[in-house]
Amino acid sequence: MPRKIVLYELLSLDGVAEDPDAFVTEWDAALDANLGSVIATQDAVLLGRRSYEEWARFWPTSTIEPFASFINAVDKHVASATPLEPAWANSQRIAEDPVDFARRLKDAPGGDIGVHASISLARSLLAAGLVDEIRLVIAPRVAGRGRHLLDELPPIRLETLRVEPSPAGYLLVDYRVVG
Repeated sequence: MPRKIVLYELLSLDGVAEDPDAFVTEWDAALDANLGSVIATQDAVLLGRRSYEEWARFWPTSTIEPFASFINAVDKHVASATPLEPAWANSQRIAEDPVDFARRLKDAPGGDIGVHASISLARSLLAAGLVDEIRLVIAPRVAGRGRHLLDELPPIRLETLRVEPSPAGYLLVDYRVVG
């Protein structure tokens, strides 16, 4: 059975994915449980260079669970034309086209492959038809500006798997990509 690529993103109500700390201002147990279920089946993560650089400075010393233990231990494959700085355990630079790499990784044995943050990489994988599931946390905030996750994509048909509100008012929305 081929692996699934699962896109997990934090979005504002107006679809902004950039700088989620600006609109994800509360966190509750339902968000923790949701994140825990997303990462429980993942044994590899694809990251873009910008996300890698930000996260490599924050997560190695973080105690925010369940994500800190997961992201520090998991194999991280980074789409970057330049060497990875700073160094971070279990990280390797993708030396080829990231879409081709993701396709080969998806065909290899293993668990789910996560794409967290990494807006440009997420768009490339969606456009190439490689994403199997999209798991969103939609904040009850309008960001007003910033990069949107779903801009400049071809039409993509989705099947809704789950819509659930969290106690803090966030929507947890899971989709399966159809076709």
